[in-house]
Amino acid sequence: MNTDISRDAVWREELRTALTAKERTSIPRVVMPQLPADFRVKSNHEVNQGLSQGQAVLEASRCLDCPDPQCIQGCPVSINIPSFIKNIERGEILTAAKILKHTSALPAVCGRVCPQEKQCESRCIYNKMKKQPVAIGYLERFAADFERENIKANNIELRPSATEKNGMDIAVVGSGPAGLSFAGDMIKKGYNVTVYEALHEIGGVLKYGIPEFRLPNIVVEAEIDGLRAEGVNFVKDCIIGKTISYEQLHELGYDGIFVASGAGLPRFMGIPGENYIGIMSANEYLTRINLMGAGRPGEDTPVLKGNRVAVIGGGNTAMDSVRTALRQGSQKAMIVYRRSLEEMPARVEEVHHAQEEGVEFMTLCNPIEYIADEKGRVKAMRVQRMELGEPDASGRRSPVPVEGAVEEIEVDLVIVSVGVSPNPLIPNAIPQLEVSRRGTIVVNEDSMQSSIYDIYAGGDIVRGGATVILAMGDGRRAAAAMDAELRKQR
Repeated sequence: MNTDISRDAVWREELRTALTAKERTSIPRVVMPQLPADFRVKSNHEVNQGLSQGQAVLEASRCLDCPDPQCIQGCPVSINIPSFIKNIERGEILTAAKILKHTSALPAVCGRVCPQEKQCESRCIYNKMKKQPVAIGYLERFAADFERENIKANNIELRPSATEKNGMDIAVVGSGPAGLSFAGDMIKKGYNVTVYEALHEIGGVLKYGIPEFRLPNIVVEAEIDGLRAEGVNFVKDCIIGKTISYEQLHELGYDGIFVASGAGLPRFMGIPGENYIGIMSANEYLTRINLMGAGRPGEDTPVLKGNRVAVIGGGNTAMDSVRTALRQGSQKAMIVYRRSLEEMPARVEEVHHAQEEGVEFMTLCNPIEYIADEKGRVKAMRVQRMELGEPDASGRRSPVPVEGAVEEIEVDLVIVSVGVSPNPLIPNAIPQLEVSRRGTIVVNEDSMQSSIYDIYAGGDIVRGGATVILAMGDGRRAAAAMDAELRKQR
């Protein structure tokens, strides 16, 4: 089989002529098989079940193999999307997976949690035809899962990369998507890479922030094992800035440092009663359950439960929290969001799944006060009804209070998901590092280099809270820039 992946390859030309454009565009977009809502809310099984090979090949045949593929422009890590899709169409699934791995350290993760509808799929030519775009995310997941299952089924041992080492050592602070993406690129360039993680498991937000019903740990572990096989070294339970200082990293001989310590500092709204028992951040709630096993048999990590749970916010973390609350046994789970459903930043698929599972959406509502019982536990919240006014700087219409429209709602657990701030540990430990007023590390946007020559940074410590794929894009950009700089010094 010809392995040339260029668009000019003979097999690509033959594949394009196998079906007419009319035949390809008449094929309906694949529907992702999923667990029934009444079953999945009582378990932590993954909701989306993945495509069969037949479904994937048919969906791949919808791709028109455009001469100027805009889908690539919409991908923050620049995956060669048509090449991997066309390999699926011709049945070369492992080649498709290899193409994905060339630019993405975490394709099985991205195929599950990336907002493709706002990125690659939003650029698909099918949108101009008023048709549903090619399901790029589903196909990415299929190829990555196929490779993982093939490795497992055939007992294939992952072997270290054959990349020639250049003798230079790089430290990575944080094992979330930015750190893993950076590490994957740098190990391919011949560097010795060590990733330091403060927690007891590798994966960062992929482990503590995203529930298994959306991203199973076995998937994350497989991606990490792939990086280990490439030669990346991982050190757990090590807090850079505390366990090891910036100066000590130099003493250990590191030639460059990439900071990807995330945004683990939760924000609250500062309203009366926010310190009552039964009010916590989404960060704490999800970490206790996802990373520390709260609620699972045999685990002793405590977590508060409630019969009437309100989650404040409208992002993906809010959806994860409210759907987790259902799985923890709540009788009523509500999203309280100050804008309308149309302005909600969460992925459309996550909102749809939450609706299927029975989540109640209280839109155009904003909490203004919490009320507690005699023991100090929250028992109700007062919410202000809102209406949409003029657009704000982001283009979304700003919510404004409706005068006199305040009501009291009974709740016994409130999870606040209104954003996060950067982890302050690294900036505090390195006072000469330039930070913004929001606490983010200031970097050159092209190179991701900070005000200190050997420190680069990316992900939420720079962005203050963003998507997995944007963090990965930062990691790739930083790796390219650091490599170019270090090559000058050799």
